[in-house]
Amino acid sequence: MNRRLYGALGLSALTAMLVALYMVFVWVPTEADQGIVQRIFYFHVPCAWVAFASFGLVAIAGIFYLWMGAQIWDDLGYAAVEIGMLFCTLVLITGSLWAKPIWGTWWTWDSRLTTTFVLWLMYGGYLMLRTIADDTQQIARFAAVIGIVAALDVPVVIVSVRLWRTIHPAVLVTRQGGHGLEDPRMVVTLLVSLAAFTLLFAWLLLLRFSELRMRTRLAALAREIALARFRAGAA
Repeated sequence: MNRRLYGALGLSALTAMLVALYMVFVWVPTEADQGIVQRIFYFHVPCAWVAFASFGLVAIAGIFYLWMGAQIWDDLGYAAVEIGMLFCTLVLITGSLWAKPIWGTWWTWDSRLTTTFVLWLMYGGYLMLRTIADDTQQIARFAAVIGIVAALDVPVVIVSVRLWRTIHPAVLVTRQGGHGLEDPRMVVTLLVSLAAFTLLFAWLLLLRFSELRMRTRLAALAREIALARFRAGAA
């Protein structure tokens, strides 16, 4: 991979994140009902977006791996799961920090929270499988299946606030239609935060994917060296 691409993407992510931080803490007005704690929203939603995008990528990579069997798809899915788990964890943490002052509790078994927690558990199982089992093609196939099945929970999380009774707000598209961001600056700030987190996601994915590709190449090289030494010893 081109080091200039790493640098350009990292610098873009850093710049966008600094702009987003300025807008969140200085520029955007404070929400009238919830007060300053509502600013968590500008981190909570982008984290959810990145987590969902990561898990969608895991499912796509899993399908291609089961179809083609190429190691590059397994590496891509593995990298996307790790990043998705990071941001899914941040979703749960920021959600709890937001819930405590608004709902009076750190956690409730609300439909969206519950389905998100189930999503976190399933991909946690994916990572546990990859950690405790040997890195074989069979394990990679199992992981691909888990990644695809777990991704089916993502649309359930998204529509959960409409399927079941819930106290979780539907901010982006309310039950009455429209959205819950009454000031245009809130919409702009959310879009900038989404762009910043998307760039951060792309940069982290590129770094981790490149590292896994390098590990795969080194493992293949080690096998070739061991085979060559075996043949030399046999001769």
